[in-house]
Amino acid sequence: MNFNDLKQGIQTLSDSFRQNAVAAVNTHLTVRNWLIGFYIVEFEQNGEDRAKYGAKLLQNLADGFDEDGLSYRNLRLYRQFYFTYPQVSAYIPKFTQKYFGEIWQSPIAKLQTHGFEEDKIGQSVIAKFDTSTEPQQILPIEKLVSKLSFTHLTLLFPIEAPLKRLFYEIECIKGTWSVRELKRQIDSLYFERSGMSQNPAALSRIVQDNSEAGSMLDTIKHPFTFEFLGLKAKHVVYETDLEQALIEHLEEFLMELGHGFCFEARQKRIIVGDEYYFCDLVFYNRILKCHVLIELKVGSFSHEHIGQLKTYVNYYRKEIMRPDDNPPVGILLVTNKNQALVEYATADSDNELFVSKYLLELPTKEQLIKFINEEYSKV
Repeated sequence: MNFNDLKQGIQTLSDSFRQNAVAAVNTHLTVRNWLIGFYIVEFEQNGEDRAKYGAKLLQNLADGFDEDGLSYRNLRLYRQFYFTYPQVSAYIPKFTQKYFGEIWQSPIAKLQTHGFEEDKIGQSVIAKFDTSTEPQQILPIEKLVSKLSFTHLTLLFPIEAPLKRLFYEIECIKGTWSVRELKRQIDSLYFERSGMSQNPAALSRIVQDNSEAGSMLDTIKHPFTFEFLGLKAKHVVYETDLEQALIEHLEEFLMELGHGFCFEARQKRIIVGDEYYFCDLVFYNRILKCHVLIELKVGSFSHEHIGQLKTYVNYYRKEIMRPDDNPPVGILLVTNKNQALVEYATADSDNELFVSKYLLELPTKEQLIKFINEEYSKV
């Protein structure tokens, strides 16, 4: 064995174990979430004291936990997961035997017979529909659990038609789509377009050839995963070394400027609807009496960037701003080797008085561009 063979062997070994480790985390997370949904539904249907909690059961549960992964929103998703994918029950005995052996004693034992006829266990929900109108198709449950992350699955929960949901399951697995790609294809009505197409196979090839593939390693970046592992956002929101350095130095830069900046958060998680976003830096300015949100993008400017920043600003105005605060303001820094661009966004973008007032206290575009260029010169 020469040096190159040794290096390649170690690299292959490392990659394989890393992928297997991430796959195991994904499987454990998915099964845990389904089981939590099962526990909740079991309590709602059979619990003696369920009337005590009633419709507020999920909120009462969430209030009793000090854990992001067990928030009201997440508990509601776990229950929805159970109702949408009851066939996961067929996988539970195999899973518990593999990872916990014979010592596992809990209500999970009920799953072997709970609510399912023996010949139906393991079948996709679509198989329960009238085969005269719906083709009988089965997606192996092991593939569903191992190939799709829980974040992928949350995008499929709202799809009520089993055939349509199965279509996206298969296409997503076939193309190893990222979560973002799955969302894009659902939003583009790919299923409906396929139904209207004279050549669905050709459409599928075009879609798959132009789709954004993900990797199992992307799973670890999803909010559900780091909540499950007890990690903080900044530990799992991966950035380039340059972007990380810019953010760290930008924080110091703004503090040194004075002007009333008080640091509040980095990688601040924002929930808009059922989606997670992360704002790079959040400050509160005691002179302006408002929040200042900063987004930094390494690369070329896109109109989506300013749209995203405005979404954060509007969220802070609606959900975070106090009655005696002024509307929040956002600063977008777009950087690449050729130029640096700075854009401002406010929740009162039509109010020129606010914009003028903010610009008296905020760093000027020239100051920020100079800062960015100086940081690039150090790379």
